[in-house]
Amino acid sequence: MFELRHSNRRDFLTVGAIAPLGLSLAGTLRAEASGQVAHDRRAKSVILVYLGGGLSHHDSFDLKPAAAEEIRGKYQPISTNVTGLQIGELLPLMAQTMDKVCLVRSGAHNNDHHETATNWVMSGRFGSAFGDWPALGAVAAHESGFPGTLPPYVAIPRNPSFTWELGKSAFLGGRYESFKAGDPNENGYRVRDVARAQPLPEVRVQRRQSLLSLVDHLAREVEGNDQIAAYDQFQRRAAEMVLSGEARDAFAVEQESTSLRDRYGRTTFGQSCLLARRLVERGVTYVTVNFGGWDHHAKIWPGLESKLPDLDRGFSALVSDLYERGLQRDTLVVMMGEFGRTPKINKDLGRDHWAPAASLLFTGAGVVTGKVIGATDKDGAQATESPISPADVACTILSSLGIDPQKQLKTPDGRPVEILDQGKKIEALYV
Repeated sequence: MFELRHSNRRDFLTVGAIAPLGLSLAGTLRAEASGQVAHDRRAKSVILVYLGGGLSHHDSFDLKPAAAEEIRGKYQPISTNVTGLQIGELLPLMAQTMDKVCLVRSGAHNNDHHETATNWVMSGRFGSAFGDWPALGAVAAHESGFPGTLPPYVAIPRNPSFTWELGKSAFLGGRYESFKAGDPNENGYRVRDVARAQPLPEVRVQRRQSLLSLVDHLAREVEGNDQIAAYDQFQRRAAEMVLSGEARDAFAVEQESTSLRDRYGRTTFGQSCLLARRLVERGVTYVTVNFGGWDHHAKIWPGLESKLPDLDRGFSALVSDLYERGLQRDTLVVMMGEFGRTPKINKDLGRDHWAPAASLLFTGAGVVTGKVIGATDKDGAQATESPISPADVACTILSSLGIDPQKQLKTPDGRPVEILDQGKKIEALYV
């Protein structure tokens, strides 16, 4: 929708081990200097656990055991530690964690296209499949600035994707893109751009600093505006942050105990949740944990039996760990996908895309837990109580961070646009 007309340094060059992060950090630091830091926020950080593809609510958090066989599926409901609340049998650890979350059974919208719906729910604004509006993490980075020594917006392992990368910064520009952390479950995991295989000799560091200066000079000539007048100061600080080792330590999941890592699960998702906790503990504003693969059009039972135990272990460990450390007081956690799945099981023993009903989870930052908001009909096809839209979720996340959802941002050509054009805070989360 909007064309980014000014070139970005990231488009020119990737420089050694520190340049990609240094260049993006330097731009972010300017936001801090401009005073774009939110105050009086309910949450200091947000963790979005994103289930790309669309979790089947029928087989997880909104079972319909009285429905016909082709709707109810094969799984039985089990009791939880919240009186009267049942969830699917493949989520036994979550069943003992439901007192620490709020379950929303009435997520609803009207678009069942992966890319379009994903950009919608990740930004709160409806647009094309190509991401016309900045993801909430990019908005959070833009508004909060750079409050510490780490990037304000991190994606683990990376942003969601189907045929292309989604949930990006759109017209806000490359400086507010997420920092992609990679897979923390890999053997010898080290984060690209903040880890070095061996110490760099001082002369090589100086050469890279000189190269960064040359890139900056080129960018000045190309951009020809005052947005980077103070870049040199921020570039130096960004490089110092990376070279100090503090960023490397934040991503060092191997520093956690063996027992805790096992508790999260030795999987990409489990270790991603653990890394998310480490990052918010150290001041990162917005972390997206991307756990895709829920698009079960066929053979849904083997698919769910492969993925739900991983979700069960990793998410329950994340919630419990946050509570044990007191981090839930100022960390908002949201789990959602872009939509739910069809009530009726198809001829390929799968469920297809279904936007009118989905289940979401919230916890932390003042959310009242051990309760259920909303409901679906007897077949799980329509939200019949308290429908929650993507804009409502986005408004809630932004408000929790102390960001005015109606604040106007500027496009590169100077056009003012509201962060959100509709939606309201989900007040039922807090009462």
